[in-house]
Amino acid sequence: MKNQSKIKKYLSIIFYLFFLSSCTTLKIPSTYHYQAIKTQTFTLATWQKITDPDAPIRIYVEGDGNAFDKWGNPTNNPTPKSTFVREMAFNDYNPNVVYIARPCQFIQTKLCTKECWSTGRFSYQAVQALYEATKKISHNKPIIYIGYSGGALLTGLVIQEFPQINVIKWITIAGLLDHKAWSDYLNLYPLTKSLNLKKLPNLPQLHYIGKNDSVIPLPLIKKITHGKNLYIINNATHNSNLEQIFPLIYKE
Repeated sequence: MKNQSKIKKYLSIIFYLFFLSSCTTLKIPSTYHYQAIKTQTFTLATWQKITDPDAPIRIYVEGDGNAFDKWGNPTNNPTPKSTFVREMAFNDYNPNVVYIARPCQFIQTKLCTKECWSTGRFSYQAVQALYEATKKISHNKPIIYIGYSGGALLTGLVIQEFPQINVIKWITIAGLLDHKAWSDYLNLYPLTKSLNLKKLPNLPQLHYIGKNDSVIPLPLIKKITHGKNLYIINNATHNSNLEQIFPLIYKE
C-alpha cells in the first residue's frame, strides 16, 4: 500500500507537469541569435542578446521540460513544450540576456539517454556542461543566474561545484532547491544519479515561489530557505500566474 501511495503521488506530479507543458509557438526577437555551445559532455542550445560589454549577463536556465509523459515514464525527448522561460528571457529589456536550455533539450547527442533527464538530471556532467557554457558566454564577466524549477537547482550546483564562477546574484522561480528533501517531502522516488546542494550558496539571492504551487510546495521552500530571501506569489502555481513577477525579475 505504501508503494502504491508513492506511485500515485509521483504520477500526479508528473501528470501535472505534463499537462502544463503544452504551449504555443514562440517568436524569437530579432535582437537574439541562436548558438549551440559544445561542452565536454553535452551541446547546449542558447539564445543570446549581448549589447553592452560592461554590463552583467543575465542567464535564464530552463526547467526540466518535457522529461516525463503523463504516465510518469521518461520521454524520448525532454525539449520543453512550454515557452514560459523563453518568454521571460526574450521580454527582458536588460542589455545582456541569455537563455540556456538543459542538456538534451533541443539538441540530442550520443550521450543523451533517458537517465540524463530523469534520475541523473542533476549529474556532475550536467552541472559541468552548464558551467562550461556559462564560462564561454560570460568570459568571466558578472553573472545573474535565473533558474526556473529544476534550473534553479542546476544553477545552484554550478555555484557550488565551480566557486570560481563570477555569479553576483542567484534568482530562482518555482525552484527545486534540494531534490532529496523534495522527494522525501512528496514521497517520490529519489534522484539517485544526481548531485545535490550541501547548503544554499553564500551570495545575494532571491527565491520566488507560487503560494499554490503543488509541484514545489511552499512549506518545503520555507523550510529550506528558513523563510529568508523568499518572495511568495499570491494566486500562482508552478507555472501559472507567474508573469506578474516579470517586472520584478527584470529590475534585479
